[in-house]
Amino acid sequence: MIDKQRSLQSRRDVLRSAAAFVGASAVSAIANDRADAATYPDRPIKIVVPFAPAGPTDIMARIVATHLGAALSGSMVVENRPGAGGNIGIGLVAHAEPDGYTLLITSSAYVVNPGLYAKIPYDPYKDFAPIAELGTSPNVILVDPKLGVKTIAELIARAKANPSELNYASPGIGTTPHLSGELFKLVCGVNLTHVPFSGAGPTIQALLSGTTQVAFAALPPAHPHIETGALTALAVTGTQRWFDLPDVPTMVELGYKDFISDTFQGFLAPANTPTAIIELLSAKVIQVLRTPKISEQLRGDGFEVIAGGPDGMKKRISDEVPKWREIIVKAGIKPV
Repeated sequence: MIDKQRSLQSRRDVLRSAAAFVGASAVSAIANDRADAATYPDRPIKIVVPFAPAGPTDIMARIVATHLGAALSGSMVVENRPGAGGNIGIGLVAHAEPDGYTLLITSSAYVVNPGLYAKIPYDPYKDFAPIAELGTSPNVILVDPKLGVKTIAELIARAKANPSELNYASPGIGTTPHLSGELFKLVCGVNLTHVPFSGAGPTIQALLSGTTQVAFAALPPAHPHIETGALTALAVTGTQRWFDLPDVPTMVELGYKDFISDTFQGFLAPANTPTAIIELLSAKVIQVLRTPKISEQLRGDGFEVIAGGPDGMKKRISDEVPKWREIIVKAGIKPV
């Protein structure tokens, strides 16, 4: 009996020791986490943009890098790593050291690619820690003014009269502009040849140079060229007209009730980045985005500022991965 009591007491001692160890480890981890944040950043932070320069993600990243670096009393550099529809840059950050010094600003490609590619170098749910929802912008349907087309109805008529004449540029296979282009073909019953580029900047340049006659693009890189008249905007794909393009209708207004497609910009870090660093980055970037001067600048560049925290970004990912997968299937686009 005495031996049994001693055995029970010994087990209790072991369990208490184990619990104390776990508790001490948790406290130590939290303390280390806070210590990391207290000295962060002590060297330049790299923001990876998985697309070519001059596109909407690049525009957003450079504005964020400038003002967030100042808010953190540190420095940020933007590195463009385009390729494979954004997979190269996204994969690079997914496997980076989770220390807060390699971050990602990406577009809707993050949630589209899981349904578009048979294999991608990241898990959209597990490989990243969301920092913030930055903003969103509608896509826009553009034509070269020399085409002589001024409305969606005229574009449809031209495409039907000349089925093999027109091609359209997009910032890459599987981007929301590309999917908007494929949706346009389906609902309007027309044939346009898709010419994918490595980002929004090259897409706009293709249209400006006459390489293509039509383009589907996010609004920010197209906006200044619409204002100067170098490009003609036929419609936007948001829920309402853009505030300073009052003459450009939405596809919904034109009778295509489900034709809504936007491009979001999100801010993420590799999974297991210290929570205190995520919280610091989130708080600071939201503060930056809500600064009136900066939010007005972004709106003028074609962004609707969201300035949402990690929970909003996490929900967007969980909602949009299955949404775009379903659209890809319905459009008959086979995973590549």
